[in-house]
Amino acid sequence: QAALRKPKTKRAKRFLEKREPKLKENTKNAMLIKGGNANLTVTEVAYLGLFSFFLFVFFPPLRKNITRPFEDQTSLEFFSKKSDCSLFLFGSHNKKRPNNLIIGRMFDYHVLDMIELGIEKFVSLKDVKNSKCPEGTKPMLIFAGDMFDVNEEYRRLKSLLIDFFRGPSVPNIRLAGLECVLHFTAVDGKIYMRSYKVLLKKSGCKIPRIELEEMGPSLDLVMRRTHLASDDLYKLSLKQPKALKPKKKKNISHDVFGTTYGRIHMQKQDLSKLQTRKMKGLKKRPAEKSAEDGGVSPKKSKSAS
Repeated sequence: QAALRKPKTKRAKRFLEKREPKLKENTKNAMLIKGGNANLTVTEVAYLGLFSFFLFVFFPPLRKNITRPFEDQTSLEFFSKKSDCSLFLFGSHNKKRPNNLIIGRMFDYHVLDMIELGIEKFVSLKDVKNSKCPEGTKPMLIFAGDMFDVNEEYRRLKSLLIDFFRGPSVPNIRLAGLECVLHFTAVDGKIYMRSYKVLLKKSGCKIPRIELEEMGPSLDLVMRRTHLASDDLYKLSLKQPKALKPKKKKNISHDVFGTTYGRIHMQKQDLSKLQTRKMKGLKKRPAEKSAEDGGVSPKKSKSAS
């Protein structure tokens, strides 16, 4: 009955329309939840460092929550539905799992994927004395390491990080706007995250010379527990409506460079009947014409005058 109840005010109507299913989804919001025993390192990473610097829209910090996402997910799903957030970051600290971060995402307000990461080393923005990018800059993401393509857990982690830092979709972007790089490297069971500022230097030609300058923050992470959705549920979450799928055009193909090729279907032509330019040198003699007709034309008798 609550789902069928009609809104009584215009504000409530706008609120429900905003949450209705759409062909193009809204920009994903993330809620940052501070656990009941989070220490200073976890707080700096979540609220003052990496995620607060690059997240475009995030849920305001909540009070300390004594919750365990891997054991009970009802509180996360409640906050997700209340704040309309499909991404979450939960920070905690204890003796068994020190400096703990849990990142995850929702599907239909239920936990889809959840990965636990341990912080082994953290360098904040203040520790690196270099120029910074403006807050909310859309970063370029680079993933290095075979584990991101071979291992299923690392593959989901890559997808999660892309969801966190991709930001709003834009049709165009200028070259000067590409000023931030987030680099993730997976090697020897660890994930190294580094952030760089792109410097455009003079090169003597139209294309500038690119240099990278580390600006912080940086993280050394190790993967702990994971909670991954089943293949069927994950496939369902990736399903797109038919209206968004591009219509396939017949006889048109594209190569890897984006060049468009078209195929034209024509009837078979008889080249012997093709009309060409008439020239005296190509004109057939009477004997050739009679040979093609299969007979010999009789000679005309001259009439006596």
